[in-house]
Amino acid sequence: MKHLLGTVKSDKNLKTAIVDVISFKVHPKYLKRTKVNKSFAAHNELGAKVGNRVRIEETRPISKTKRWIITKII
Repeated sequence: MKHLLGTVKSDKNLKTAIVDVISFKVHPKYLKRTKVNKSFAAHNELGAKVGNRVRIEETRPISKTKRWIITKII
């Protein structure tokens, strides 16, 4: 299973949090690192709030957009 670390960007939906995951991509020729942001809709049973650092895990589809679940608040 995949695990990612990210920051909760929004918790306005009921039992859903939008988690922003930051990763770095290296250019193949120039070897410059660029920051890549990606947002995931995650199932929020733990009650994570905006600004919390969380760990998300890939799971079965819960709804149309949710394929991740928050497993731990760091």
